[in-house]
Amino acid sequence: MGKIDINKKLKEDALLNTAFDLFTKQGIHKTSISDIVNQAGVAKGTFYLYFKDKYDINNKLIAKKASQIFRTADEALHRTDITGLENQIIFMIDNILDQFTADKSLLRFISKSLSWGIFKNELLYSDSSEIDFYNIYSSVFEKSEIKYKNPELLVFMIIELVSSTSFSCILYEEPTSIGELKPYLFESVRQMMRSMEVR
Repeated sequence: MGKIDINKKLKEDALLNTAFDLFTKQGIHKTSISDIVNQAGVAKGTFYLYFKDKYDINNKLIAKKASQIFRTADEALHRTDITGLENQIIFMIDNILDQFTADKSLLRFISKSLSWGIFKNELLYSDSSEIDFYNIYSSVFEKSEIKYKNPELLVFMIIELVSSTSFSCILYEEPTSIGELKPYLFESVRQMMRSMEVR
């Protein structure tokens, strides 16, 4: 990567990091593009070299943060000797929930957008260097000894179940703590996976 490319990457990263900081502190609606560029220390025109508007940078941030979350979980999984797709999925869910518990601002930012649509559309067609979650998911299911009726639908349902049930438990411990929810959530995911096995 040449000096010009490095400089471009630094500016784009500064904009992304600043936008994330502002969006998590004051929300997207109270944040203007001027706020982002002023805090990032770049010209307003530079913003438009990378992003269409603040909603575009928000979508790219969601994809980037989601990618980082899954990359962290995937790397942690590769440091274990856990076998079997069901056990691997549970391990990754547990790791992701622990990441959200450790960083509640990240959970608040990403939770309402943590869906399969974001991953499929943003990560499959992204030109970023982030993890290609779609291909990882595909290869994991292809390598599995157990075959599933509709792997994409299964992953969608797992993501929706985990994101919708964990939000209040992590942030407010309502109706229970995330620690108390996990066994029920993991069993529900296992049952969901088993119900979609090809027999």
